[in-house]
Amino acid sequence: MPDQGMIRQLLKSKTGTLGLLIIVAVILCALFAPWLASHDPASVAPLKRLKPPVWLDGGESTYWLGTDNLGRDIWSRIVYGARVSLIVGVGAVLVSGMIGAVLGLLSGYYGKWINAIIMRVADSFLAIPSILLALVVLAVTQPGLITLIIVIGLTNWVSYARVIRSEVLSLKERDFVKAAQSAGAGQGRLIFHHILPNVMSSLIVISSMNVATTILMEASLSFLGLGIKPPDVSWGGMLSDGRQYIATSWWVATFPGLAITFTVLGVIFLGDWLRDKLDPRITNDQS
Repeated sequence: MPDQGMIRQLLKSKTGTLGLLIIVAVILCALFAPWLASHDPASVAPLKRLKPPVWLDGGESTYWLGTDNLGRDIWSRIVYGARVSLIVGVGAVLVSGMIGAVLGLLSGYYGKWINAIIMRVADSFLAIPSILLALVVLAVTQPGLITLIIVIGLTNWVSYARVIRSEVLSLKERDFVKAAQSAGAGQGRLIFHHILPNVMSSLIVISSMNVATTILMEASLSFLGLGIKPPDVSWGGMLSDGRQYIATSWWVATFPGLAITFTVLGVIFLGDWLRDKLDPRITNDQS
């Protein structure tokens, strides 16, 4: 749990506070979607198709943000779409973070041929854009929420591994690690009890920034039809449904686009603040 001092520092930062408020709002929408939604997000009403938002001519009070081409309530779909974005964003970051952290620890601590193999694999992943790799994998697998989390997680571990490796290369030469080694600590204990806690700040910083990237990647894949499938709701899928109506019924694509934009901005704002506070390289430069 964060201490009161860090919370006070966060509240003093305008961008950090704004990011926190946006993220809290998205989380609340995801948690209380059944109570906040005014309609079933998958309910089709052909007679209500392309209804404008309530403040425009022809809008209805029961459809705050209007309806899409199938008569589905856009507000309800945005609220439920927040669940998918958060689940995929956090889930994929956990997968990639665990893979990258373990490989980075092993590469930095053992070096030699283990480091060579892991870094060459990392280089091969960097040679292929992650979105392209995800597209190829999803094209030959069964799309779904769990599949999407695993695929995105498996394509985004390289940044974790490279940063953690560089940190470990420095830490393993520090006096406290040498002292623990002299005291008879095994390699597993050295890695997970002495080195890992000291790279957690870097791991948190990378994870916070990668959540935004993952949300955008999920929206892109769903927009292309290889992500979340109906009846599940995805903001990217909503964008895809509304692109052909952008000239006549702008609200169909605009509101899910705004949801993606504000959520990503919120994560970036909070991630920037966390980087300033936790990144040891920035802290050392400022001291």
